[in-house]
Amino acid sequence: MKPARLAVSILVLPACLGLSQGLKYPKAKVSFEDFKEIVAKVEAHRASRLINLDTFLRMSKEPGVIILDSRSDFRFERIHVKGARHLAFTDFTQDNLAKVIPAFETKILIYCNNNFDGNETDFASKVAMPRPRRGDAIAKQFAAQTKPLMMALNIPTYVNLYGYGYHNVYELHELVKVSDPRIEFEGSIVPQKPLLVK
Repeated sequence: MKPARLAVSILVLPACLGLSQGLKYPKAKVSFEDFKEIVAKVEAHRASRLINLDTFLRMSKEPGVIILDSRSDFRFERIHVKGARHLAFTDFTQDNLAKVIPAFETKILIYCNNNFDGNETDFASKVAMPRPRRGDAIAKQFAAQTKPLMMALNIPTYVNLYGYGYHNVYELHELVKVSDPRIEFEGSIVPQKPLLVK
């Protein structure tokens, strides 16, 4: 770098730093109070809408019902409940939800990774296992006795749907074997059934 350019860079850099340090931004669009208020409403509402697989499958055949999969694009493309519509949880906005769910009254069925057993690659359980912060035997013993935390996507999906105005939501509440013949999957890793030629 030429000496003149170096001198200008040295003079400009502190000025830029000074400007950035003086910037004041408004508070982030985040409200824990709003979240707590919605969760308080959702808890009792959700309790009466936890359904078993037979009910889930029966409801899924009703006209206008939507099975919503809010897992990642990658996981959805690989395998999902047959007929499910997809909107990744990270893409939940009022406009995006309106494109997938036609009306607030629409009956919505939800599931997540923690509903399926037997495929830990595509339905990896979201569980926070206790880990000792120290390496001593006492810390390990306490960690072993601590209850794991279920971090299922169903809960934030339900809470957010409710917050956006969708209250006709039902949640699969069983841990279903992926090999259960009652449920059908589709996706890139699901073997295609051969077409019967007459």
